[in-house]
Amino acid sequence: MIRTLIVLAATLALAPAQAAPYTSVQLEASSIGFSFQQMGVKADGRFKKFSSQVNFDPVKADKSQAKFEIELASVDTGSSEADQEVVSKSWFNTAAFPKASFVSKQIKLTAPNQYEVLGTLSIKGQSREVKFPLKHTPQGKNGLLTGSFTLKRADYAIGEGMWAKFDVVANDIQVNFSITALAGK
Repeated sequence: MIRTLIVLAATLALAPAQAAPYTSVQLEASSIGFSFQQMGVKADGRFKKFSSQVNFDPVKADKSQAKFEIELASVDTGSSEADQEVVSKSWFNTAAFPKASFVSKQIKLTAPNQYEVLGTLSIKGQSREVKFPLKHTPQGKNGLLTGSFTLKRADYAIGEGMWAKFDVVANDIQVNFSITALAGK
């Protein structure tokens, strides 16, 4: 009897927790940022405004979906002069393309609390598939979803004209995110 209870307790301790699906994002506790090389020096930035629609179930990842829209004019590079330049026609062209978006196509479990996400990233009227790893860290009934991927700015016409070459600003842009996801009721 005691041995059976010990085996049962060990089995329950090793079983994944059955969490409620995450159905919203706590925006003020979440971030979408980026890193790039300018003249060989690493620089960082972030977007201050974005919206989301999420339905992420850590147990049923294949049924999960996510959509994010980023307000490109909310860019913060740490320099007001650079912020004004990056929203111009040569860079994000926010007058014509105010938002970037990401829509997931597939989310699959690859290891405990590790997932692979495939989706479409659209910037400046250009859409490309991106694939990246996603880490889930349970935080009580909520969760922290983190990950990163590299995009090629030339694929999205970010930096046109005199900025099209990669000698001043590198082609590779590292996108990093940390999303606080809230469980549904």
